[in-house]
Amino acid sequence: MSEENSKANYSADNIQILEGLEAVRKRPAMYIGDVGVKGLHHCVYEVVDNSIDEALAGYCDTIKVTINEGDSITVEDNGRGIPTALHSKEQKSALEVVMTVLHAGGKFDKDTYKVSGGLHGVGVSCVNALSSHLQATVYRDGKIWQQEYEIGKPLYDVKVVGETELNGTIVTFQPDRTIFEHHVYNYETLAARMRELAFLNKGIKITLTDNRAESQDEDGKAPEEVFYSEGGLKEFAQYLDRNREPLIEDVIYIDGEKDGIPVEVSLTYNTSYTENIQAYVNNINTHEGGTHLSGFRRGLTNTLKKYADDSGMLTKEKIEIAGDDFREGLTAVVSVKVQEPQFEGQTKTKLGNREVTAPVSQAVSEMLKIYLEEHPNDAKKIVEKVILAARARNAARKAREMVQRKNVLTGSGLPGKLADCSSKDAAECEIYLVEGDSAGGTAKQGRDRMFQAIMPLRGKILNVEKAMQHKIFENEEIKNIYTALGVRVGTEDDAKALNTEKLRYHKIIIMCDADVDGSHIETLILTFFFRYMRELIEAGYIYIATPPLYLVKKGSKSDYAWNDDQRDLLIEKFKGAGPASSVGVQRYKGLGEMNAEQLWDTTMNPEGRTLRQVTIENAAESDQIFSMLMGDEVPPRKEFIEKHAKYANIDI
Repeated sequence: MSEENSKANYSADNIQILEGLEAVRKRPAMYIGDVGVKGLHHCVYEVVDNSIDEALAGYCDTIKVTINEGDSITVEDNGRGIPTALHSKEQKSALEVVMTVLHAGGKFDKDTYKVSGGLHGVGVSCVNALSSHLQATVYRDGKIWQQEYEIGKPLYDVKVVGETELNGTIVTFQPDRTIFEHHVYNYETLAARMRELAFLNKGIKITLTDNRAESQDEDGKAPEEVFYSEGGLKEFAQYLDRNREPLIEDVIYIDGEKDGIPVEVSLTYNTSYTENIQAYVNNINTHEGGTHLSGFRRGLTNTLKKYADDSGMLTKEKIEIAGDDFREGLTAVVSVKVQEPQFEGQTKTKLGNREVTAPVSQAVSEMLKIYLEEHPNDAKKIVEKVILAARARNAARKAREMVQRKNVLTGSGLPGKLADCSSKDAAECEIYLVEGDSAGGTAKQGRDRMFQAIMPLRGKILNVEKAMQHKIFENEEIKNIYTALGVRVGTEDDAKALNTEKLRYHKIIIMCDADVDGSHIETLILTFFFRYMRELIEAGYIYIATPPLYLVKKGSKSDYAWNDDQRDLLIEKFKGAGPASSVGVQRYKGLGEMNAEQLWDTTMNPEGRTLRQVTIENAAESDQIFSMLMGDEVPPRKEFIEKHAKYANIDI
């Protein structure tokens, strides 16, 4: 049948029905976000969330997560154990139903789980569908029950394999390598989430162990961490703020229930110029905020503003205090438990329940008012910080206006150093932020002018972690980045918002020398993007170029190496083709040492280059890492360097 006839005969027979878990395997990104690194780790979180839900219900206090050899995962808890009795409707074991049927589980029964993160009921069955092999073992009713699956299909009926006095569930799964693009688990990524869960659920012990051979130390000991918190959110705020200088010594802690909604909040202030608010609903990090975050901000702003007005500290100030001013230097964790949370989208990143706003606002207002009255010295410090922030915001507004007026002053509005591309389609355009004029000149010669723009940066840009906002907008290099990208900084009402409607490039590539200075410049630029253009990172627009470290050559033959192992392999390869003495190795210490053709071949040609996309897997961890690396506190940075020193490459 011709293609034209095939299109014409679109009938009922063309409608496909995906049975059971086939839909998950057909469109996995709909259920776990993607099939890359994020999706791989999300599978672990889904299984752990089941154990956490048991803990929230009061039946579990110990969870063990193990990365096994071959990157399979085992999650064990001491909860009640998944029911194994016959399901009356499905006429099969409830364990099999939970593992193989979407939207099946105890989360929909309010008597079983009062609150739950995995409310959509697709968690563990999704993981099963996306695993080449999964084994579920249940300790319940004095017996050990077991069932195994391959790509979501049971290999046998649920059976008894022993007797026990314990209760709990053990799930071991091997992610399907035909589904996932990435197959290796990152220990630090999993540790960050387990630490977060321990803070959010005080009194629960979570153990993470890495049994992979390559992860063991010289003595054969496997990395293992135990995460446990008695203080919960109060300790979480201290952990997030440990790399900053405190403005007040206390962490203000709020724990109560309003209108049937448990509200837990911890907040403190530091001397930095950025805010760090982490918001959670039923242990889910709502990156895009939602009604609970709106309630927190409303309660904080109204209470602090009333205190500042009543204290008379604002009478001498002629500037208007805005909501952003009350959050400068603020670190806060907001956690609410909602029986039937309504999330915007399956990814669960924004809470939509309107009934949550008022209880959170009321709880924050009541407890914060009491604290301010009982701690007048801390209250004075906070209000003085707010006034300073308002002055800085006014200065920043004037600096932003200068950035916007640059269009009038320079005609096209584009920085003079920018070598723009011909295409006006942002989806196909990319801009290289290049370290130094010399490398920038080479990149301009080697680029494809149709879709590649080059923006040289002079030296090291301002460290925004230590700078007030108006200083940032007055910095020439940062102004040039804003102007070149075409984005606008926020308005007076929302100074931190970023208008990306006129973003001119959908690939923003940081290209620096492969040395210590180059790495520092990369970190400075990433700090700027994280603090002031996070939307671009979250949209997947920020990349890091990877220029080669070595050129290995022998006679007319040559090849590039990006690390020492590749260099050694190339040396051995070229040695086999004649006298070893004729093999030469050139170490590139800067982009300027490559000519235009070499830079294109290795770093800029889309056909062969390697770009590392910058992502934010855990906002709380990312925030504290930037604070530690770029902030004022030296001891945490020294500890980090000592811990990771074995990975450092030092040019002498």
